[in-house]
Amino acid sequence: MKTLLIILGALSLLLGLVGIFVPLLPTTPFLLLAAALWVRSSPRLYDWLLAHRRLGPYIRNFRENRAIPLHAKILSVTLLWGTLLYCIVAVVDQWWWAQLALLAVAVGVTWHILSFATLRKE
Repeated sequence: MKTLLIILGALSLLLGLVGIFVPLLPTTPFLLLAAALWVRSSPRLYDWLLAHRRLGPYIRNFRENRAIPLHAKILSVTLLWGTLLYCIVAVVDQWWWAQLALLAVAVGVTWHILSFATLRKE
């Protein structure tokens, strides 16, 4: 069972890393899932993830504050809208229903991101 949890944690970490660059794929939930899976199966991997210079803050900030840094919100929403507007205008320009669906996704994901508190530097 530990091996399965380690593999699922690694897969979750991979999806979280991809989510840094793909606007509709969330980063933090996958990193939180990897941490949850590894805390039960591999304390060494869990400690590595929390101590990681780039990935650790995602997990610590969200676990401790339930907040997202302002720069992450701005970057996420900007990339989201840029990608989806391109898709609406250039990719699915013949299908009004697909354009409407993508617009609804953009509004929903934006609302979700902005619904979290903004992490303030102290």
